[in-house]
Amino acid sequence: MSVTKRLLVAVLAIAVATPALITTAAHAAPSLEEVQAKVRQLEEDATTAAEGAQEAKVKLAILTKTLNGIKAKAQVQGQSLSALQKSLGRIAVEQYKSGALSQGLELLFSSDPTLYLSSAGALDAITRGKSAQLRKYEAAQQRLSATTLTVNDKLALVAAAQKKFAAQSALALSKLKEAEVLLSKLKKADRERLAKLAAAQEDADQASSLAAAAGANGVSGRAGIALKYALKQIGDRYVFGAAGLVTWDCSGLTMRAYQAAGVSLPHSSAAQSRIGKKVSLKALKPGDLLFFGRPISHVGIYLGGGRMVHAPRSGSRVKVTTDLNMGRKALIGARRY
Repeated sequence: MSVTKRLLVAVLAIAVATPALITTAAHAAPSLEEVQAKVRQLEEDATTAAEGAQEAKVKLAILTKTLNGIKAKAQVQGQSLSALQKSLGRIAVEQYKSGALSQGLELLFSSDPTLYLSSAGALDAITRGKSAQLRKYEAAQQRLSATTLTVNDKLALVAAAQKKFAAQSALALSKLKEAEVLLSKLKKADRERLAKLAAAQEDADQASSLAAAAGANGVSGRAGIALKYALKQIGDRYVFGAAGLVTWDCSGLTMRAYQAAGVSLPHSSAAQSRIGKKVSLKALKPGDLLFFGRPISHVGIYLGGGRMVHAPRSGSRVKVTTDLNMGRKALIGARRY
């Protein structure tokens, strides 16, 4: 084979091999750091979805309570309407038996004018009574119809809230499942290494959190009680929908903390953000609740000095952090109770 042919063959071989090399590089396995970052993001996404489920759950409870009240009202109105129907029925039967016209004629041709006048007055009173009963019946019927329409509207809202709760819960679980699948594709040694790294980070966070908690004794009032309660939970695991006493989600922790201080809050970061006094981010005080994300999907208790105590996400534990930005979940507001 000539030199020219050999060069041509070599060039063709490189040309054929190059796309394969590019494809292999493009589909190279992600590094452990990339897997770790992806798993954390999935856990945070799951936490966001879980808070959405908590908001839907709170709305569902409120709607259900309202619906039950309206149903009870409709039942009372129905009983009232039924009683009026019976009353009108008795009047109709009595008039049919006695005959309103014959009674009037009898009174008209009565030989006793005094008796006629008094009886005529009684007959007029009966007629007026019947008219009043009819008006009451019509009004009761209208009220029941309006209440029935309200019940139907509330039933639709309850169904929508139930659907959202189920969807958000399913989304949270699917994100965690995706993280598990990602980890399962790693070699056993790599999985163990990531687990050790995560545990070491949590242990370091706990040590620094306990040190920060020691300096929170100077806060008084409701804020101080709530803050101290939350700080006692440092090291407890995050679990979806948990509100103590050994596992927590973010809004479950803040709800119980302020419950200890005599303040009733719903189990939802979004719902909690609509209660209490709005506070400027430039005027924060220890005990204020901090809210994150649009829509709101996280909450923590301000400790002072740019720190807060919170239950961060699935796979983590209650801790004190100086990160008041939290990646994609920006700090968007604060409330005081």
